[in-house]
Amino acid sequence: MMDTTTLATSVEQVITARRTVKPTSMNGRKIPDETVQQLLQLADWAPTHGYTEPWYFVVYSGDKVQQFCSDHADLYKQYTPADKYIPGNYDKLKNQGNLASHVLAICMKRGNNPKIPALEEIAAVSCAVENIWLGATALNLAGYWGSGGMTYHPAMQDYLGLGDEDLVLGFFYLGYTDEPAQPGRRVKPSSEKFVWK
Repeated sequence: MMDTTTLATSVEQVITARRTVKPTSMNGRKIPDETVQQLLQLADWAPTHGYTEPWYFVVYSGDKVQQFCSDHADLYKQYTPADKYIPGNYDKLKNQGNLASHVLAICMKRGNNPKIPALEEIAAVSCAVENIWLGATALNLAGYWGSGGMTYHPAMQDYLGLGDEDLVLGFFYLGYTDEPAQPGRRVKPSSEKFVWK
């Protein structure tokens, strides 16, 4: 059994080692679906007010990753007004998952308790994503949470089969990388973020 000091050190190491690794920095190696399933089980332990458990992930693996990316690009092309359409964005969306192993659509399915604000449901989903990310870090997997393209457009809600009260919060790309971990940094001093009274 691990003592509490060792456990605290291990948790601290995983939290401070977590990094954003863009999908273009992944190497195309595939993660076993069983490993991603284990990460989803970690997501399921996120805090949730009133046990609404609002996290909902649509998982794309294998050939479905490229299919999703193509569909995402097509939605962008179909729903973006001509004066705002950028061909480079279309290409980026279409190829974003080329080197990723899995893509998880991050969704918030609104609970049926009107007393719980939507903001708390979004926070719960964010905690679920962090659980996945920390688990991935512990397994030396690369992760990236992106919210570009059609993330917040109703067409993406429809594509993912969500209701009007539900939200898409982004897409989580998982994979491996050959690039060395970058040193962590924070720009604001702690004194601007933590106030003791």
